[in-house]
Amino acid sequence: MIDNTSIITIKSSTEFMLMIEKIVVDKRIGYLDAVIFYCENNNIEIETAAALIKGSTKMKARIQDDAEELNYLPKTRKLPI
Repeated sequence: MIDNTSIITIKSSTEFMLMIEKIVVDKRIGYLDAVIFYCENNNIEIETAAALIKGSTKMKARIQDDAEELNYLPKTRKLPI
């Protein structure tokens, strides 16, 4: 039986990004871990989170940077700042 009070509705990818940002800061973990943490704690499928991530270029970039740091993806060239 599903308890309707525990269901969290996400209205946009921006709102999802803000929740993930808060988890990253509060828990001091990476973006990939924050997305997994959020999905596990709110009983959300990873595929649902993936659809929300696709709507945010900032979130995609941050997750890509995180994945490159963890050597999950090959490192891309960056312009010197």
